[in-house]
Amino acid sequence: MAHRFAELAFTPEVRAAQQHYGSSGVGARMLASPDAQDRLGPHETSFLTARDHFHLATVGSDGWPYVQFRGGPAGFVHVLDETTIGWADLRGNRQYISTGNLDPSGGARVAMIFMDHARPSRIKLLGTARVIDAADDPELAARLTVDGERGRVERSVLVDVEGYAWNCPQHITPRFTLEEIERAAARG
Repeated sequence: MAHRFAELAFTPEVRAAQQHYGSSGVGARMLASPDAQDRLGPHETSFLTARDHFHLATVGSDGWPYVQFRGGPAGFVHVLDETTIGWADLRGNRQYISTGNLDPSGGARVAMIFMDHARPSRIKLLGTARVIDAADDPELAARLTVDGERGRVERSVLVDVEGYAWNCPQHITPRFTLEEIERAAARG
């Protein structure tokens, strides 16, 4: 199997752009990679579950994309198995744009970016998402809730991972959380 992320992301238009701008070799190498990167391993699991935020891209029925920040305590994203991640979705600004773009049956395509600004690295993930109301599966909602989350859990979101790619850290500006700064200052 070819690199799954590349199979999904490198449409004919993307391949044409790669050709035009001289990077078709990069795309071809990625497509020919023996690692499909469609199953999360230990490295991906530890990276994802250590994050305190990510960005979620969805597409509405009118075709407009929407990107939403999701944050919580480190570990609020759970890797349930090698192809499924999930989190407890808390009440927020009550616009429900991302939620409305997600199909409860699981057919909604999503793109996600998880960043580690302190140690410049990121992973891009493509998948299909489904929403499960907390009242419909309170055990799942409880399983996905972590200590330190503030707010009412309204639903669980599960994403079936279709493919992922570790992304070049070249242009990641190092940023540190208050906790990381305090730990470094305490070490002196």
